Amino acid sequence: MTPTATVLLVFGRGVVAGDDGYRLTAESAARARAAIGYVRAHATEFRRAAGARVVFTGGWPHGPAGASGPPAGCREGELMLALARAAGLDGYARLYAETRSRTTLQNLAHTVQDGLLAGQVYTPARPLGLVSHPWHLPRIRFLAGKVLGLTGATLLDVPVAGPDPVPAGRERLARAASRLCYLGLRSPEALLRRERDLARSAERVAGLFRH
Repeated sequence: MTPTATVLLVFGRGVVAGDDGYRLTAESAARARAAIGYVRAHATEFRRAAGARVVFTGGWPHGPAGASGPPAGCREGELMLALARAAGLDGYARLYAETRSRTTLQNLAHTVQDGLLAGQVYTPARPLGLVSHPWHLPRIRFLAGKVLGLTGATLLDVPVAGPDPVPAGRERLARAASRLCYLGLRSPEALLRRERDLARSAERVAGLFRH
């Protein structure tokens, strides 16, 4: 029998700006709806569980580097949380938003640093649920092993149904790069430092081709 995860970590997929303000991409909204559907399908377990919660993660992942993000209340995690609250999800679990992140690694590391997963012990019988599109989940699992020390059955995939066109080759490359670049690192702080170093190196290389 598949266990129920009564703590969910929901990964965003972008925010876009328009004349009428900021809104979630269709993929981000689909991930929020997947979390809503999962909680409703396991309503009894969520109402009974101590510490049941849903954490929505993301700031402004697709914004230009160095640009200021959306104002408070319009960041990715906040918009997903608002969608969940409008659907009545706060009647089943506590809802939280992590709003500083621009990458999957940051989603995990900042969630830990902000204490949003604290107070729970994750086991195969009480796993942590990961909500995202199927192509994304293997990389999340790898990084969750690094940041959270959770692997295998202590993590439960909650895949999003519906299309999200990401080239398979690009995602395989991202997973391979993560395994190579974060080799030997475990703490959120060390992982974030390595990510910043890699981003600076990439920017320097890109600068060579702009001149």
